[in-house]
Amino acid sequence: MEVLRNRYAPVGRERKSYGDRCGAAKPAIGARWLAAGFFVLWMLAIPRAMLAKDADCLSCHADKTMQDASGKNVGVDATAFHSSIHGSLACSDCHASIHEYPHPDHPAAVECATCHADQAKGLKGSVHAKASAHPCASCHGDAHAIFAKDDVRSAVYPLNIPRTCGTCHGDHLLAKKYGLQNVYSAYMDSIHGYAVSKEGLLVAANCMSCHGSHHILGHNDPKSPTYKTNIPNTCGTCHGGVEDQYLGGVHGKAVASGDLKAPVCTDCHTAHAILQPTMASFRMQSTPICGSCHQGRFATYGDTFHSQLGLLGGYVQTARCWDCHGAHEILPASDPRSPVAPANLIETCGKCHADANASFVQYQPHANPRDRRLNPALYYIRLFMNLLLWSVLGFFALHTLLWFLRSRREQAKNGHAGEAKHD
Repeated sequence: MEVLRNRYAPVGRERKSYGDRCGAAKPAIGARWLAAGFFVLWMLAIPRAMLAKDADCLSCHADKTMQDASGKNVGVDATAFHSSIHGSLACSDCHASIHEYPHPDHPAAVECATCHADQAKGLKGSVHAKASAHPCASCHGDAHAIFAKDDVRSAVYPLNIPRTCGTCHGDHLLAKKYGLQNVYSAYMDSIHGYAVSKEGLLVAANCMSCHGSHHILGHNDPKSPTYKTNIPNTCGTCHGGVEDQYLGGVHGKAVASGDLKAPVCTDCHTAHAILQPTMASFRMQSTPICGSCHQGRFATYGDTFHSQLGLLGGYVQTARCWDCHGAHEILPASDPRSPVAPANLIETCGKCHADANASFVQYQPHANPRDRRLNPALYYIRLFMNLLLWSVLGFFALHTLLWFLRSRREQAKNGHAGEAKHD
């Protein structure tokens, strides 16, 4: 028995100590539950307090026609506010200087930067920094009815952005006053504007896609996405394949080397009134666009059958510059990949002329009969034809003059003879 007592004595003592520990832990567990309960009650009390404060404010400001002493409307649509992105905030979170009624005569302006520091920092250095007394509300709308940017009710929802920006950039008076470009109507008639307004494509380029949202800079600022050397990358955000082609061509390489005279996307397509390249209006204006830089080539093109056919009116399908040279990856004729490289001419011309062969492609679309060094045969043929033309015209002019003088002499002679016979 003694052995058994000794064997189980430790067990008994262990059970006792375990019981003691459990008994000692009970007050600690109760304290934790009590603290958790107070925390939950505190969290529940905060929204109620906020609602109570909001209810106090809205007891007056729910009147949508309410105005302050200066005549500014201070009414709030309570329904819109509570469903907005700011609906969970208390009024005093933004109107920090207002704590009681009556309000101060000159309450402090609302500082959006208190919560939106990054956006405020970007706006500070942008062209919109001094656009209005409160530039945030100018774009986002009523501060009490601001919705998330992915909400269709938001003023900065992708499909609503053109109309929001057009409030200023489509106003003739504001455009005249501040020297703004009135670009809203041009954009809305463009391929991008059509995709947004008619097709409802969220991926279509809107104002923000090219200019940014808060840190908007002037197009002459090298940091701006619309600065000339940055435009290929800006457009390439959507048109990645075209950007790769452009950068591989002579124009893209020239821009990359710092040549600001080389064309970028907006030089050929414009910035806002961008047309579908397959439209007749774009095809008809594409050659003069290229000619604005390549004046010599444009002049020689104007002498060709392709140009004359197009100038007759309505011949949209006649060959333009980019039909032969390509649209974006434009390469010199010395590059074997170029569509105007000698080895590729049959294929290039064959797109329109199915019977093109080696003899056919000997045609020179930019032959210059005034350049004796480059086109000696054509130069002398033109010289001969001009001399022949002027010789023939000169001969007939001299012949007509002599005939006129002889006829006058004959008339005078016959007139005197008639008078003598009459006498």
